[in-house]
Amino acid sequence: MATIIVKPFFHRGEECIAVCFRPDSLIANIVKKIPEAKWTQSFGNWYIPCNRESYNLLLQALENKVTIENSELRLYLQQRKAMVVTENKPVSPAGFKVMVSFPLSTENLMALTVFRNLMLLKGYSKNTVRNYCNEFHQLLRLLGTRDVNALGKEQIMSYLLWLLEKKGCSETKVHTAVNAIKFYFGKVIGREKEFYDLPRPRKPFKLPAILAEEEVMSVLTQISNLKHRAMIMAGYSAGLRVSEIIALKPASIDSKRMMIHIQAAKGKKDRMVPLAKKLLETLRQYYIQYKPKKYLFEGKPGEAYSAGSVQEILQGAKKKAKISKKGSVHMLRHSYATHLMEGGTDIRIIQELLGHNSIKTTMLYTHVSKKDIGRIESPLDKLNW
Repeated sequence: MATIIVKPFFHRGEECIAVCFRPDSLIANIVKKIPEAKWTQSFGNWYIPCNRESYNLLLQALENKVTIENSELRLYLQQRKAMVVTENKPVSPAGFKVMVSFPLSTENLMALTVFRNLMLLKGYSKNTVRNYCNEFHQLLRLLGTRDVNALGKEQIMSYLLWLLEKKGCSETKVHTAVNAIKFYFGKVIGREKEFYDLPRPRKPFKLPAILAEEEVMSVLTQISNLKHRAMIMAGYSAGLRVSEIIALKPASIDSKRMMIHIQAAKGKKDRMVPLAKKLLETLRQYYIQYKPKKYLFEGKPGEAYSAGSVQEILQGAKKKAKISKKGSVHMLRHSYATHLMEGGTDIRIIQELLGHNSIKTTMLYTHVSKKDIGRIESPLDKLNW
């Protein structure tokens, strides 16, 4: 009986399953009748989409006709299940190559799976789960066949030093690595006392770029598309994160109380923020024209607008307005908080509006606000020359 090898295959930017066998017209005729089965001349094999439905159709078509060898595919799918947090998100070429070329040992794959599952059970956000899994996986990949549970504190410290000195990683990235490693050794396998005081590199103190009020106006006037302008107005008028902008729903806008209900934001917290009159006017025009259903700002009907597209809108408007300050949509949030502070709003209220857990986070804006330091006259201006 002929043998067919099915294995992971990345082709034309997509995950696939390669169907490899020695030249056999009978088998080829069976395979090519499978829905979405394709032939690649470049690699000389058939391939099907990497999903359960296509794989089951392949098995049914070849049942009792061939022997199927799928060990490579099973190993890949085990790696993928542990590593890929966001469902339905395509795997990148680099991610695919890592999973195929550097598969984790059985022990370390189990460690990554338990690590990921515990974070999900504890309700960590998708971003946190993804970031921690990426950092923990990088450590596991370097270990090869060595069991991660056999590592001690000195070895982990050497790894962190390697990240800084050899890999040139930023302090922020190393902090994330420390958090991920401490979570595994402390929460997953109960070695918290040994790893609780892992050293961390000092983070640089960086001030955010702030748009002046005139610059915000200039950005908005450069956006002719009503939906695009409404999204950017919402971001600035209420200090919203980009994830909060695209998660808004029509019911989030309370025009009777002039409030916006932000739901399940960072830290899974709800909060209420004031609804600007000018934003409400724009949203009413927008609603009549676009008639959104599930989300306030939809890309395709019923689907939220993508965060990347919102970022592109802002960058395009900044370029047209000839604003060279670097910054993403989060710059609007920084500008909102700074302008409130300069207008005399109490810092505790700003903390609530932004949804910060700690006042220390909100205190950042005291360093960029011109409320007090803007009144100081430079000694240069006092010189009589």
